[in-house]
This record gives sequence, C-alpha cells and structure tokens, in this order.
Amino acid sequence: MYNVLTLNKISPNGTSRLGDNYTVGDAVENPAAVLVRSASMHDMEMPESLLAIARCGAGTNNIPKDVCADKGIVVFNTPGANANAVKELVLVGLLMSSRKVVEGIEWAKTLKGNGDAVGKMAEKGKGQFVGPEILGKTLGVIGLGAIGILVANAAVALGMKVVGYDPFLSVNNALKLDPSIKVYPTIDDVITQSDYVTVHVPLLPDTKDLIDADAIAKMKDGVRILNYSRDGLVNAQSVLDGIKSGKVAKYVTDFSTDEVLGEEGVICMPHLGASTPESEDNCAVMAADQVKEYLENGNIINSVNYPNVTMAKSGAIRYCVLFKGDAVQGITSAVAGLKAIEAKTRGDYGYAIVDADDDSSKAAVEAVEGVIKVRVIK
Repeated sequence: MYNVLTLNKISPNGTSRLGDNYTVGDAVENPAAVLVRSASMHDMEMPESLLAIARCGAGTNNIPKDVCADKGIVVFNTPGANANAVKELVLVGLLMSSRKVVEGIEWAKTLKGNGDAVGKMAEKGKGQFVGPEILGKTLGVIGLGAIGILVANAAVALGMKVVGYDPFLSVNNALKLDPSIKVYPTIDDVITQSDYVTVHVPLLPDTKDLIDADAIAKMKDGVRILNYSRDGLVNAQSVLDGIKSGKVAKYVTDFSTDEVLGEEGVICMPHLGASTPESEDNCAVMAADQVKEYLENGNIINSVNYPNVTMAKSGAIRYCVLFKGDAVQGITSAVAGLKAIEAKTRGDYGYAIVDADDDSSKAAVEAVEGVIKVRVIK
C-alpha cells in the first residue's frame, strides 16, 4: 500500500489510475509520493518516507530539486501534457498584441447608457483601436520544445513567417517543425528580423532576463513581445522602457506582477496557460503514471533531478539505487546473483536498476560509497 499526498487539487482522471493499492489525499501521512501543481515546496519538511514528487506541469521552480536529489527523492514533471493549452493562449496573445482587442472591449463598456446612440458612437470611436494583421509578419520563437513547436507550426498555418532558436533542439523535435521554419544558431539572428517574439524556455540562471535592454535594442521598432513561459525571462523594467520609447509596441505576459500590472502597452494574464480541464487531466494522468511506474517497477521517466532509466524485469528482486558520484562499479560488485543492470548519471547524480535472484545484498549496496538510497522491489 502506498500513500500519495496531494498539495493541490489534482484531476481524478489522474489519481484514479493509481488503483486500489494507493491511498490518495491532502492529509495522508508518511507519503511515498507527492502530486503537486503550483504549491511551493521549498519550506516543506520532506518526510523520510518520501520517494517521489510529480509536478503536474512542466516547470519545477516550486520544488527544491537539489535538496530532493540529496535525499534520494526523484522529481518528475510532465513535459508536453499542457502544450496545446499554452499554444492556444499564445495565439490569443499574439492576436491581442496586434488588434487592440482588450482596449476596444474596455472602451466599448464606457458607452453603456447611451441608448440608440451607442452604434454611432462605436463607429466613430473605433479608429483609435486600429492594429495590424499578423499575416505575412515574422514570428521569432525562442525555445523549440513541446510548446514552441506547436506555436511555430500554428503561426505558419496562420500565414506567418517563422524563425526559431534552440541550442538544444533534438532531431525528433526538428522533424516536427514545418519545413518552412528557419532555425538559426543565435538569438540575435531571430530577434533582429522578427515583428513578434515569443519566449518558450525554462527559467534558469543563464536564461534570467533573457530579454533585456540589450536584446530589445536589437529588435525591430514596434516589436511585440510575448512571455508565456516564466516571469523573470523578460526584464520588466527594460520592456516598460521600450514601450515608453516606442521601441516595443506591446508586451503580453501570463505572469501578473505589480511592476507591469496596469501599465500602458502591457496585457497581463493571471497564469492561464494550462488552465483548461483537458490540460489538467493530461498533466495529472502523466504524473500519476510516472509515479506508479517508479514506485512499482523502479523505472524513471521524465525526471528533472535524476537520469531517466528503464529496464524490463529479469530477476526475482529489483534493487533501485540512487547514488552520487561514480558508484556503479561498487554497486555491481555488491549484488549477489546479479541478473542485469542498467545505470546512468545526470550531472552529479545517478540511478541504477539492478535485477538479482534474491534480496540478500541490500545492506552491501547501501554500504557502497556514494549510495544515497536503496529500495527493493519484489
């Protein structure tokens, strides 16, 4: 029996996949796993029982990944599960950045109470909300992962020219891109020729303020910038300065902060990117499946702090070994009756799945230098 703690409301379409061998709830004690969406876990005391945390979404900034790695807690995310939901909202933002839809709607509300004169007043005043079409314009997509690919392809379908940048673009992802999309080796190649720039990268130390004053200075006059990835990727003061100078025509963001709320030329949304029932279902299902696969079979899929390792079971006993450093040789030597082993490292941390004939070697494996946690699955 496994206890699974939920820190946010998790779709039952996901939790129901765990089955009868699981107790799931927001008050369970001694959890083997945690399912979380947006709740911050940085100040949470991690119980000794905790083996896995699954974030129902792509970003994991709310989870102390390094602390978890040191404690032998595998952190999962659900890349691509909410990609379509975010893509659709980016397209909304793309259109709103051009056509002054929000401004027009707000102005139209002020006509209330003018009776039969409203129609003529609307016709007379609509000229202040003129905005360009996106057809034939160039969209620059920074980051060509699951979401960036969908956005890029959708923009092509809408008649835009699309250019992109991603230093980590995989062959599989490249093959998913519309052939008309040009991928460039530098960000500058993209932002200098784009009428619209949309950012789809994780927030890391080297991506913070990715769009800053220097980057904006290289962009076209009247550029429109969209940020549906993470607050911090676009430097707020730089974009506000760009709007005031006329360099930036519009900034659309899914991250409402006091600095940009209510500012002219800025459209803020309350982090609606994945706020669809379909996305919540998809993320919960993927997270639950990954947790179940790890707890029951020891296979790691879509971890962000340990390597992904899977292996078909070939012995009576399976050792799941989380380690730091170069411990594979010691682990192999410590297991009696070894049938098969699959081990990988990711940075300083590694994971080994070891199948054997019996569980007599658990203490010996735990004694290997660098081993953080050993779990036995029968």
